[in-house]
Amino acid sequence: MMGNRYTKKPRQKDEGEKPFWISFADLMTALMTLFLVVMAVSLMVVTKEINAATQAEEGRQLEILDICQSIENDPALKNQPITVDCKDNRINFGEAGRFGHNDYRLNETGINALNALVPVILQAANSENSKKWLKQIVIEGFTDTDGAYLYNLNLSLRRSEWVMCSLLDPKFNQALNLTEAQKNQIKQLFLAGGVAFNAAKDSKEASRRIELRMQFYGLKEKDTAETQPVFESAPIEICQLVR
Repeated sequence: MMGNRYTKKPRQKDEGEKPFWISFADLMTALMTLFLVVMAVSLMVVTKEINAATQAEEGRQLEILDICQSIENDPALKNQPITVDCKDNRINFGEAGRFGHNDYRLNETGINALNALVPVILQAANSENSKKWLKQIVIEGFTDTDGAYLYNLNLSLRRSEWVMCSLLDPKFNQALNLTEAQKNQIKQLFLAGGVAFNAAKDSKEASRRIELRMQFYGLKEKDTAETQPVFESAPIEICQLVR
């Protein structure tokens, strides 16, 4: 009877395993907590970078808008048939910028509008915002859909080239008085290009036109952009087109 009093109680089956599972659960909890902390910090960093990039792009857009509006609202263009589209960054001459059929010469009204516009653009290009973002201004010539594509491509190029000749060759446009520094600025900033009839309007008359398209650097593009060439004006610029 006495021996029965000191008989050991049978151990529960999982008593020896409890400490292991408790330690394992604590480890998993700690790892999960660490994971959540790392995720939270990473999310904060990414969110901060996104917000900074968004703010930088918004600032860039506002400064580009300021450049465009400074041209649009210039008093020198008040009575000119010029439309400045600050959404697409394009300058349209309206009917003044239209050409005759198979002709690359701008009419007198278009020349007068061009003479009023170019000094305004050059002045705007000297602003701090323009020095940051303004990449180039493309003179785009357009045609109607009559004729072959290559013929119209050449015609559209000649129309844009004629505009460039009007800016640099005194014989083409004696009414436009630019300094040598301004002419060099035109060579660096303006680019002549032809679009043929890829962007035709509703009518053939409206399709035969000239437009200026302002191009701007992206946020990171300016840092990686190639250095622009520096031009020295020849004594007299001579255009190869027939007046």
